[in-house]
Amino acid sequence: MKHLWLLALVILIASCKSKPKALTDDQTITTEDFIDFFPEFKLPFNISDTSALFRKHNDSATIGNKIFTQILGDSVLKPQFGNTKPKIYIIGRVPVKKAETYLFVKAISASKKAVYVLTFDKEKKFKAALPMMVVDVDPLTQQTAGMDARYSIARSRHRKAADGKITYRKEVYVYNNIGVYTLILTESNDDLAVTGDVVNPIDTLDRKHKYAGDYVRDKRNIVSIRDGAKGSQVRFFIHFEKDKGACRGEMRGIASFVQPNVAEFRESGDPCVLQLRFANNSVTLQEVAGCGNYRDIKCFFEGSFPKKKVTKPAPPKKK
Repeated sequence: MKHLWLLALVILIASCKSKPKALTDDQTITTEDFIDFFPEFKLPFNISDTSALFRKHNDSATIGNKIFTQILGDSVLKPQFGNTKPKIYIIGRVPVKKAETYLFVKAISASKKAVYVLTFDKEKKFKAALPMMVVDVDPLTQQTAGMDARYSIARSRHRKAADGKITYRKEVYVYNNIGVYTLILTESNDDLAVTGDVVNPIDTLDRKHKYAGDYVRDKRNIVSIRDGAKGSQVRFFIHFEKDKGACRGEMRGIASFVQPNVAEFRESGDPCVLQLRFANNSVTLQEVAGCGNYRDIKCFFEGSFPKKKVTKPAPPKKK
């Protein structure tokens, strides 16, 4: 009987310590609870777009969208998923002694898959997020990403051209002491990077706002403005390239007007503050606070872009 009581006590203790399989939206948790929910693992961590990580997730612990937004804000997933609420799965946690902690998650919707690294400082405050990989549907491309034992994050994309040539682009990031990811290395032999057209993801949205339109230097440097949900906001998409594509930046978001002709991008959990100052026929960008998550290290969101004139269709000729 004594041994039976001891066995029951061991089972009770084990059951108390076991973690639930999900952080559901009906739970109330702290940031510390959120971090502790991730199982710890050791580096290096490597993935590819064909990895089993994207196929096997039925047994993975999940995070409710409401809890995810409560802890991290809504700016982490929006650039990739927009207003779609993907299923969020826990991968694991890598703590750095007396410093930051890295959390890894994967997000999966019906049409998109992505892996993110999330960084919390030693006080357990969320500081930055970086999409390590966003899986595309191009059968000619292959993507890899990972974090090494020095906490450097590398992501690479290889593409096989019609003539059999393999082109690639590699980027290496590190988390720095001001709380953002910094691009420290770019390698590429991809000539397509400076010859292809930029795809504007908000091109078809309404443009009734007085500042809506496309502000264009050339086909590789554009600021696209579209209507926001409210008159005090506009949606924007920015893509710029300098030094023949060696330095790039791209971001998409919602800017709120802080002055009649000045709109500002500023979101909780994102260190980036970007200002868009409109004139009659131009917009000027100013990076007020670090937007390093959206650009290469040696260039900034800055400068003036002239507004592209919209050619009105000629009226039909009278017969």
